[in-house]
Amino acid sequence: MKSRICIICEGYEEKEYFDRLVELNVFSNIYNFITVNVKSINNIFRRYQEKYQSNSYHLVLIFCDTDKISKSKYIELKDKINKFHGNIVSDKIIMFGNPSTMQIFLSHFKDIKLTSQSKHVNANYIDELLDIKKYDAKDAQRKEFFIKIKRNNYSLMKENIKKLSNNDEDVSSTNFLEFIEKFESDDVSWINTINQIL
Repeated sequence: MKSRICIICEGYEEKEYFDRLVELNVFSNIYNFITVNVKSINNIFRRYQEKYQSNSYHLVLIFCDTDKISKSKYIELKDKINKFHGNIVSDKIIMFGNPSTMQIFLSHFKDIKLTSQSKHVNANYIDELLDIKKYDAKDAQRKEFFIKIKRNNYSLMKENIKKLSNNDEDVSSTNFLEFIEKFESDDVSWINTINQIL
């Protein structure tokens, strides 16, 4: 029986990126990933709570940005999750990109450290690396972007994000590597370990 993992994705980019990784078969086939686009960080906690309480999954995780400059929404999300579970668990179930998940996406193509969440600012990197002009995350642009995520640059992304901090308070940071290494493994004991503290 496959382990069902629900990924609550902040928006279209996070969902389509994660779906692309699943499509590339870079993760162990013992997992069945179900991704949900909640379209805003404001909707994450409610949908997390709903999916967690449904008892339909072995684990429910979150994939999001650390939010804008103040990071207040992201901090509020972590606080709500910790209070919901009565334990400090948010770091075990949130996959983040700081300043945005674009930090992870672009790491497939270059060793890069983003310092802004602004799509306008990061559009310059996307133009340079992928030849996608004036990227603002429209449907066709996202499709063009994520089709360029390949198995042969997946390992480059891993090498590049390994160089980044995994502290969500640091700009240019992510903990994504910790999770994808688990997803690559046939050992599901990590799911039980997390569930024991939830």
